Order: sequence, then C-alpha cells, then structure tokens
Amino acid sequence: MSLEGSINLFQEEQYGIKLIGFFLGIIVLSVICFIDDAKGVPSMVKLLAQILAAGIVVACGIRIENINLPFFNNKIWLYDWFSNILTILWIVGITNAINLIDGLDGLSSGITLISCISLLIIFTLNPSSPLIAILLITSLGGAIVGFLPFNFSPAKTFIGDVGSNFLGFSLAVISILGVAKTYTALVLIAPIIILAFPIFDTIFAIIRRIVKGKSLKAVFKADKSHLHHRLMKRGYTQKQAVLILYGLTATLGMFTIILLESGIWKAFSFALLVIAIIAIGYKDIVKDRKNQEELEQEIENINEQNIRHDKP
Repeated sequence: MSLEGSINLFQEEQYGIKLIGFFLGIIVLSVICFIDDAKGVPSMVKLLAQILAAGIVVACGIRIENINLPFFNNKIWLYDWFSNILTILWIVGITNAINLIDGLDGLSSGITLISCISLLIIFTLNPSSPLIAILLITSLGGAIVGFLPFNFSPAKTFIGDVGSNFLGFSLAVISILGVAKTYTALVLIAPIIILAFPIFDTIFAIIRRIVKGKSLKAVFKADKSHLHHRLMKRGYTQKQAVLILYGLTATLGMFTIILLESGIWKAFSFALLVIAIIAIGYKDIVKDRKNQEELEQEIENINEQNIRHDKP
C-alpha cells in the first residue's frame, strides 16, 4: 500500500479520533489510579473511572462491531447499543484482569509483554489488521521490555495501580483495533485465548468472593486465593510462580498462533504435547520434593541422635 493510500485509509477509518479517545481514556484512568496509589479511593470509584474511560473510547469509534461464530460462515453484526455495552465490558474486564494478577513482582508486566508479542505476530500475519494496531502493540511491548528488568523480582520499581490499569486498558483497546475489520472467527477469539489466564482468574475470583462473602459487595474485597497465591502456598518461590505463569501465557499464545496458521488439529497436538511435558515434569518435581523432605527428615533425626549421644 502506498503512503497516500495509507493516509487516505487513516482518514477514512478516523483513526485520529480513535487515538484521541484512547489517550483521553488513559488520562482519566491514570488520574484516578494515581490518587488511589497515593491516598486510596473506594473500589467503586475506580470501577466508575474504568467505565468512563471505556465509554470515551467507545464514543470515539472503537467498538466490537460484529461476531463471527466458529463453524458459521456468516458474520453477526451487533446492534449499536449491544456493541457499545460489549466493548465496555471487554475493556473494563481486561483492565481489571491485568490489575488483579498484579500480585507478584513482574507478573502483570511480564504477562502483558508475552500477550503483546503474541498479538503482534497475529496482527502481522493477518492482512486485515490495521497498521496503527501493529504500531501500538509494538510500542506497548517495547515500553514493557525497558521496564520489566526493574520490575522483576526483586523489584526495584513497582508498577502500582496506575501501571497495571494502563497495561490492561491498552491491551484491551489495541486488541479491538487489531481485529476490528477481521471477520474470521479464530482471529476474533485470539485475544480471548491469549488472555485466558487473567480472564479466568478474574472470573473465578468474582465467583469465589461472592460465594464466600454471600454478597455482591464482596467482589471488591481482596483475597489471597488467586492462582499465583495458590502456587506459592504449594511451596513455589515468588520467582518460580511468576515464571510458571509466564510459561502458561506463552503456551496459550503459541497455541493461538498455531491455531490460526496451521489449523485446529496441529494446535491441539501442540497442546497435548505441552500437557504431557507438564505432567512428566510435575511428577519429577513432586518426587524430588518428596526425596528432599525425606532427606531433611533423616538429617534431622541423625542430628537429634548425635545430641543425645553427646549428653553426659
């Protein structure tokens, strides 16, 4: 495509207005989150700020306009009101998903970086993805590459609510831009697969809190039952838990890319191979830990016996 053609397409799609809406949404969200980091704000206020930021984006033309279900050739165009609600739910949901997994050093920023790389590959391979989405996802990934070494455990710089909300919000909006003109079902669901870990962790957190608290208000009460907390309770260190979740996200990204490029059977073959490797590795880890515990117990028993023998 020529430079003139790219400029005309930019004007026709009104990407200038969309970018303004994107940046205004970031500003609104960042101001509230900065106050939250500095002094603290009620969870409901932060949620309203997320909805407002998402509403600004939608008002400026960034929307999920259609859905193409798998195994059906025809695309389903959405009513404007439903499209607006669905887009706001997507943006607010992904923003909170990335925010909620920000429980360990480098976790949210690393997972966002892996998601950026996966989406970049998908956008590049997909001829319908606009250049602006490729540029934005590359910029976001590049910024995280410079930041992650200082945020990884032991962190020298913390991301805070400003950073985690910015990452989630940006990822949600750019993923919409990247597939907005694509009607292939697999490409449309690609962001969902790549972000499956934070999405489902958030869904389970909501359900868990409602069940335990027996009230919708319990959703806003933090707990320590997220997947990264569960990994640490099982004896993994902070670094190990983060690397495990990096691997999970990278696997989902690779699965999605293979699914788009090579089809469902090769993708499932890859998934089965990964599951088999994890199962074998987990079995060896459990065995090594058991042997280590037995060895430590044996050493402790020997020490106790030596102490008894040394007594007069």
